Amino acid sequence: MLDRVFRILDILAESDSGVGLAELAKQLGMHKSTTHRLVMVLESSRYIERNASTGKYRLGSRLIELGLSAASQLDVYEIARPYLRALAAEVGETAHLAVLRDGEVVSLVKAESKQTLRTPITVGARTPAYCTSLGKAILAFSPPDRLAEFLKNRKLKAYTPNTITSPSRFKAELQAIREQGYAVDNEEREIGLRCIGAPVWNSSGEVIAAISIAGPAFRITDERIPQLSRAVMNTADRISSSLGYRKTKNNKTV
Repeated sequence: MLDRVFRILDILAESDSGVGLAELAKQLGMHKSTTHRLVMVLESSRYIERNASTGKYRLGSRLIELGLSAASQLDVYEIARPYLRALAAEVGETAHLAVLRDGEVVSLVKAESKQTLRTPITVGARTPAYCTSLGKAILAFSPPDRLAEFLKNRKLKAYTPNTITSPSRFKAELQAIREQGYAVDNEEREIGLRCIGAPVWNSSGEVIAAISIAGPAFRITDERIPQLSRAVMNTADRISSSLGYRKTKNNKTV
């Protein structure tokens, strides 16, 4: 059935003037009543629209919204890439960008360190958000309802002795991140691995991703965190600025 839904969208995409229900059913090789049920579902979700004058169907506004969203995200990837390479070269650690999906962070772009001992990161890898600097950086600056949805019925599993497993302590951690502007994964996902992350904002003032550096704890020491965190935040700010984000003293877009 799903392939027929995609076929409807393809047929409408190929038409300049729209397609009527009978013609859709003919091209699909389906009964008119079955076609009508599929069309009603697509129309109710705004994937297609019916022209009141002609009765014909055309692609709807929801597809335009999805297309713009996809284009915006692709821009993030391309814009972030050179900044991540510069960050990795500056601090000597692997840098990458990730987004939040279904309670996990998904790595999308990486720039590897030149160090012999480095932390290889696979593009497409998924890790729990609550024990990563990337996930904490995104959640800390997300709307309260998004955080509430994330924590709802979620068990915070301990991966190491440093993993934060208490929701109240996790909320306190996010508050500290909001105040300092960056997040630290202090060997919370893996012993011996430390990461520093900061949020990436779009032109509407929404957190859409985060960047981080990752390296062995013996190189990302407590003494180096202030310097390294500034480099990460500066890079995140440059990426955000390239996406049209403008920050005032009150951290609001202008």
